[in-house]
Amino acid sequence: MKDHLFLHTLSLFPKLDQLLIDLLRTLSFEDWEKRTIVPRWTIKDIAAHLLDGNIRALSMLRDQYFGEKAENIQSHQDLVAYLNRLNADWVQAFKRVSPAVLIELLAITGPQYHAFLASLDPFAPATFSVAWAGEQQSLNWFHIAREYTEKWHHQQQIRLALGQEEILYADEWYFPYLDTSMRALPYHYRAVPAEEGAVIAFSVSGVAGAQWFLHREASAWALQKTNDLPIACSVEIEAAVAWRIFTKGISKAEALEHIQIQGERKLGEVVVDMLAVMA
Repeated sequence: MKDHLFLHTLSLFPKLDQLLIDLLRTLSFEDWEKRTIVPRWTIKDIAAHLLDGNIRALSMLRDQYFGEKAENIQSHQDLVAYLNRLNADWVQAFKRVSPAVLIELLAITGPQYHAFLASLDPFAPATFSVAWAGEQQSLNWFHIAREYTEKWHHQQQIRLALGQEEILYADEWYFPYLDTSMRALPYHYRAVPAEEGAVIAFSVSGVAGAQWFLHREASAWALQKTNDLPIACSVEIEAAVAWRIFTKGISKAEALEHIQIQGERKLGEVVVDMLAVMA
């Protein structure tokens, strides 16, 4: 995917943040306490988590202040457990913070975070790799794109709880989310056997350009945007379901009800376990 490697997600941050703030300013106190698809988290909890993302990144990456350091991380699950604890601690502390203050802090920190990301060389090594794509070292452009997916899917979780999610399904917002998340496919399929030259086609219904091809090469799978080889399996995912699969927001059984698979079904079904988040 060399011609698509540099995802231009950076310019979307200010507009995406503003969409969130505009939405939050319309909420009643009852709305803030609505449950979401994230276990045990309300709309207010997710908004607090988004603020944590801004502040934690500015502190660690811009200011080089890492505060509490991860210790005894021996595996991916150790890292996930550590991050889950950090997230839970922050959300619990923000139970005492009003929605008005939370909105104000999001409005202050969002532009600062965007300015920092804009200062990075997109092709320099990132401080943190995109682990869900199987990378030990990532470039800044991928880190920035990964951060876009975080902001997109958490805002969509809020919108889903309110029944106002349609705006983020527009191609302008949804395609960059998908094009970033689909880069997890080769790593996710790494242990799936297939003959060399086999191709799996993935698409998301209703999103312009949302098609990807996973090619089986000699020792690994490779992701491509074009294909001229026979397709062993084609997978079409409904737009409203794709992001929920990649963020652990839907069960495997329910997801399969919203996916059309043609060809070698076992190859296609693997996608319902794919994650593009640290979970």
